[in-house]
Amino acid sequence: MSTASVSLLRRGPAPALWRLYWSELKLVFGRPRNRAILAVLAAAPVGFGILFRLTINSLSSNGGGGPAFLNALAGNGVFLALVVLTFMLSLLMLPLAVAVVAGDAIAGEAALGTLRGLLTVPAGRARLLTIKYAAIVTFCLAACLLIAAVALIMGLALFPAGPVTTLSGTTVPLGTGVLRVVLVALYAAAALASLGAIGLAASTLTQHPVGTIAGLLVVVVGSEIADQVPQLSGIHAFLPSHFWLSWDGLFRAPVVWSGVAHGLLSFAVYLVIFGAIAWARFTSADITS
Repeated sequence: MSTASVSLLRRGPAPALWRLYWSELKLVFGRPRNRAILAVLAAAPVGFGILFRLTINSLSSNGGGGPAFLNALAGNGVFLALVVLTFMLSLLMLPLAVAVVAGDAIAGEAALGTLRGLLTVPAGRARLLTIKYAAIVTFCLAACLLIAAVALIMGLALFPAGPVTTLSGTTVPLGTGVLRVVLVALYAAAALASLGAIGLAASTLTQHPVGTIAGLLVVVVGSEIADQVPQLSGIHAFLPSHFWLSWDGLFRAPVVWSGVAHGLLSFAVYLVIFGAIAWARFTSADITS
């Protein structure tokens, strides 16, 4: 948070709230590291698209069938966005990006010394924490929509385009298929927003953003591993990453909302729990010392 943000807070609570949010967005999206992360996220669908196109061409020349997702891609480029979003969640590229932003939210400013000055104005710590989290959620939305947009462009450029065959076997128009992709991207953003709440809580516990990033990645990796162990099936539904890929109901006709609803509920529960932890820590502890 810059010194300009501090002056905004002194002007008045109502209009300053929006200006403070805008100032925080400029800070988040203005950091060279975050811009580099977004550039990498935007480049990933290009690389995946070219790789899958070459793989499909090789399999076709050799008479092989290939994995199911490659067969779907060979039929319609819209599926590239779904494949890329799935891969980037599973390979921790998106969680890492969110961990970096969440780690900088509180711990990063504490390490730089800018948080001390910000908390000297009567803005209210709860309001500042809300603005910080809103900026994290905005970054999650921007990252997922950016990936989906680039993947759609690459998919429609490298693969056939036309009516989309859903997971139910029915066919929907191309525009409806693109809309379904946008919904999947929003669902992925909601999943990352819940992870951002965990990261924000961790960020209030330390003045070292690297520790927050590392800790959040440990949580994600541990959750992913535990989710694959059959003996731990009793806790699978309570793991933070369990419902990350439960978007498949959005690509059925008609839409099956049960899995999506369970996922959104899980994300909301994590938001409430870790949002409360972040609020309790941030509003009571002397984190500027």
